[in-house]
Amino acid sequence: MSVFGEEALVPRETSARSARRLLLGWLCVLAVLLPAAPAPRPVVFVHGYNADPGVWGSLREDFKSAGYGDGDLFSWGYDTSRSVNEDLAGRLAAYVAEVRARTGADRVDLVAHSFGSLVTRWYVKFGGGAPAVAHWVSLGGPNHGTSTAWACALWSQACRDMTPGSYVTGRLAEGDETPGPVAYATWASSCDEVINPDDSVPLAGAANHEAGCLAHNDLLGDDAVSQGVRAFLTAPAAASAGGR
Repeated sequence: MSVFGEEALVPRETSARSARRLLLGWLCVLAVLLPAAPAPRPVVFVHGYNADPGVWGSLREDFKSAGYGDGDLFSWGYDTSRSVNEDLAGRLAAYVAEVRARTGADRVDLVAHSFGSLVTRWYVKFGGGAPAVAHWVSLGGPNHGTSTAWACALWSQACRDMTPGSYVTGRLAEGDETPGPVAYATWASSCDEVINPDDSVPLAGAANHEAGCLAHNDLLGDDAVSQGVRAFLTAPAAASAGGR
């Protein structure tokens, strides 16, 4: 009885092994035929006045938790006392070109805080950056100037660039505020102690968001803002175009 039982099991075990091998073979075929998930587009973070790349720590961690790697995230550091149009936009252009060469990406996403919004906008609008940028994000940017910049305008060119009616803010407001094939988005706070007035942040043609009552630097670590930014950068082109 036991001998015949063991012999009867042999064909069944062989059949099971064959089925597993066949399934494994099909899985290997599918792995070759199905396209791999596209790599995330590189993100270049641009900090604000009197700051440094370290301010992006929280947001970078959120991006990494969402599937971005260290090789997809770049934080540009620069001298925030320099002129937007005469110096910084050109330096940013060189940095973006370096990121594209290193990653092989045709375009990058720009995420800027505060003064960094003016630097990145000038690069996109007047510095030839539009073809190299897919998405542009401004967190608390003085896009139409802020009166608080008068406090440091005496000794800082960057602060003069941020004042209402400055050469930089005036030129950026001329014509199309959101030019090129770039998707634009802004996040503004009703309690921002640096941006005055609050409605300096939104741009015509951008997807403009209210972040609630947050301090200027709290925009960098707010969970809802972080989620919104990541959703904007990964949304299909038509959806992320917002008001365009």
